[in-house]
Amino acid sequence: MSYHLIIGDKRYSSWSLRAALALDLTGAPYEQTLVKLKQPDTRAHLLEHSTTGKVPVLKSEHGTIADSLAIAEYLAERHPDAQLWPRDTAARAKARAACAEMHSGFAELRTAMPFDVTRDQALEPMPAQVQADIDRIVALWAECRAACTTPGPFLFGAPGIADAFFAPVAVRLRTYRVEVPAQAAAYIEAIYAWPAFQAWRQAGLAEAQA
Repeated sequence: MSYHLIIGDKRYSSWSLRAALALDLTGAPYEQTLVKLKQPDTRAHLLEHSTTGKVPVLKSEHGTIADSLAIAEYLAERHPDAQLWPRDTAARAKARAACAEMHSGFAELRTAMPFDVTRDQALEPMPAQVQADIDRIVALWAECRAACTTPGPFLFGAPGIADAFFAPVAVRLRTYRVEVPAQAAAYIEAIYAWPAFQAWRQAGLAEAQA
């Protein structure tokens, strides 16, 4: 079993981060290729790997898989022992619903607060629509924690796909200096203490220095 993950800049690509964290959770070895974004030849290079022209892309023995949620579901199916989704049925359903909401929603937050691991500045003034997205995210995290049936600081105890999907949001809330309730703040701390995320963040910071 071999994997090849195509990603964008670790400084900027939140979608790539999701796929990389999910893949790391499997424990499987994989090759990684980084395509620099925002370059004149970016799309041409991405089209060499996928007809979507986007990242992330996972190449596997079953072909090319584009889209972070599709990649996560594929990995969960291929590595059931890794328990990328919660074992409990109700918690698993909640985790999937949370990831779907993240995958398709929160457009105001995405637009006003671009992902950048090097940022350290508040968004002022905070648009009401963005604050509404933040409030919903904080409430959604609380719903996940309420559905959790196992110990641990992540949304469903141990790190899983849901955390891979919300890690970029945790980064946005930290780098834009957003004040959140204690439970949400503790979850952001858990993301920042996650070794796989720490490695990604350090690489993103190094990109900014290159």
